[in-house]
Amino acid sequence: MKNKVQLITYVDRLTGSGIAELTDLLNQQFSDLFSGVHLLPFYYPIDGSDAGFDPIDHTQVDSRLGNWQDIKQLGRSHELMADLIVNHMSAQSKEFQDVLTHGKQSTYWELFLTKDKVFPDGLTNELADKIYRPRPGSCFTTFEFANKETAEFWTTFTDTQIDIDVMSDKGQEYLSRILNTFAANNIKMIRLDAAGYAIKKAGTRCFMLDETFDFIDQLSKKANALGIETLVEIHSYYQTQIEIAKRVDQVYDFALPPLILHSLFTKDVSALVKWLTISPRNCITVLDTHDGIGIIDVGPMEGKAGLLTNGEIDNLVETIHFNSVNESKKATGAAASNVDLYQVNCTYYDALAQNDYDYLLARAIQFFAPGTPQVYYAGLMGEKNDMTLLEKTNVGRDINRPYLTPSDIDESLEKSFVKAMIELINIRNTCNAFNGNFNVKGEESMLTMSWDNAHSSAVLVIDLTDRTSSIEIKEASRTYSISLQSLLY
Repeated sequence: MKNKVQLITYVDRLTGSGIAELTDLLNQQFSDLFSGVHLLPFYYPIDGSDAGFDPIDHTQVDSRLGNWQDIKQLGRSHELMADLIVNHMSAQSKEFQDVLTHGKQSTYWELFLTKDKVFPDGLTNELADKIYRPRPGSCFTTFEFANKETAEFWTTFTDTQIDIDVMSDKGQEYLSRILNTFAANNIKMIRLDAAGYAIKKAGTRCFMLDETFDFIDQLSKKANALGIETLVEIHSYYQTQIEIAKRVDQVYDFALPPLILHSLFTKDVSALVKWLTISPRNCITVLDTHDGIGIIDVGPMEGKAGLLTNGEIDNLVETIHFNSVNESKKATGAAASNVDLYQVNCTYYDALAQNDYDYLLARAIQFFAPGTPQVYYAGLMGEKNDMTLLEKTNVGRDINRPYLTPSDIDESLEKSFVKAMIELINIRNTCNAFNGNFNVKGEESMLTMSWDNAHSSAVLVIDLTDRTSSIEIKEASRTYSISLQSLLY
């Protein structure tokens, strides 16, 4: 994948239509902005219980968006990333429906993971307490078959998302079929969704085990053999993330978004500088995504110090709630239907109290951080919390999953800070320095991030106390400086 800015988007929520319309948008209004696109689930159906992350058929494009030929066409102009939903599929899938009809006699029985497969001698309270889970309550859901017998199936996220036995022959066949479909249709990178939960083993946390690394490695090799790179999506302790990065193609830098917020809120860059000094270089950077703003990635874990203390994290979360006028509170944790409790659901723009300058500072830091930047469609357009959609669905993450129309896009492209962000994207895409060596320095409220590559350099200097900032670019043929304030006004 090219080291240039990429877009993250749902097809229908950005275009109001399908894949062909997205292709037109990327080649017209967004021309030359994004080298690649992470297409959030476009499988059948896009409107399940988890916005496409619970596919009934992972190899079928939802016909409301188009077909595989449309995907292939888009892939001719942009490098495409798609989600390989490793851990589960919909309870409405033909495979699981066959299990409900035929029970253990089903052809697909071994495809799904039951409690008995992992705990043949029974699940004690002690064993249950060890299991790491992203939501409160049981990891299992009881289903009744046509013959009235029952079984408890692993349902890590919701009771409509049935966990796959990825180590079974059927599980391996299922994943290989998806990979082959992707390879045939110009998908160049896959995001391994929920891969950390894929392997379950009695007596463990059933999360990010040594066996999980082995599974990810094997799956990545299969993908690589088909010309597909892999990105692992895991929220975890920051030092664990560093170790994970050594064993995979790419990881997300999930520590960056909360650390930038913390720096802007407190005018103290020390935690951010510490992280940027040691963070993985083979990473994808984000500020916002279709999920919430992660918190676990910077906090303490099991007695080990985090990048932020518990007190600093409490302040971070409460400041987000305050800045968003408590809208984020209505979408986070038990306040709404959520499949995780370690994220704050809020647009990044609202987390910064809709302050255009602070938002531009955050984007500048992201674009100068090591890794390949991705920009979420709602963040690109500077969208505010979608309280109407949240009230309609009561799905916490929908607060940052708006449905836009072509007129919404045209209006947003006239916003001064959207124009400023597009200018930052162009700098990130065209300056050769970003393919070189990175350096970061910081003292209290002063942050300096720089890149050097042969005859090119790029330097970002921010003073959070004085609220000043500048970018200096040196290329072989010219040198120029800009202030972020000047981009806005």
